[in-house]
Amino acid sequence: MSVSVVYWSGTGNTQAMAEAVAEGIRSAGAEANVLEVANADAAALASESAFALGCPSMGAEQLEESEMEPFVESLEPLVSGRKILLFGSYGWGDGEWMRDWAERMRNAGAVLVRDEGVIANESPDEEALEQCRAAGKELAAGA
Repeated sequence: MSVSVVYWSGTGNTQAMAEAVAEGIRSAGAEANVLEVANADAAALASESAFALGCPSMGAEQLEESEMEPFVESLEPLVSGRKILLFGSYGWGDGEWMRDWAERMRNAGAVLVRDEGVIANESPDEEALEQCRAAGKELAAGA
């Protein structure tokens, strides 16, 4: 079984989190397919029973607008019943972008592995990376 981890990263923080999520997926005995969002296909992703999406907070606590937001919009009608893990880093605020994103996915029918995703302030520290690994393991276990 393969579990995809699709992310957008500007500085490498969210990429580091994606790699940690993938480590957790592999530790649960599944294969992890890590993709930058530019290389991902929404319909193919939606054919999986479980997957992870990562994006940092941008601007006024929003998803990255040129690649991640359009991808999430195209994925939204396809996520009902899917197990999804959301993750990302932020530099300001209190994680509102993640709460908004989580609510949006729940409203579309997704089953979230972590209610409010996994977030890290700036560069993820070891505790944040460990949360990513644990969440990846949970995601794979439920796939």
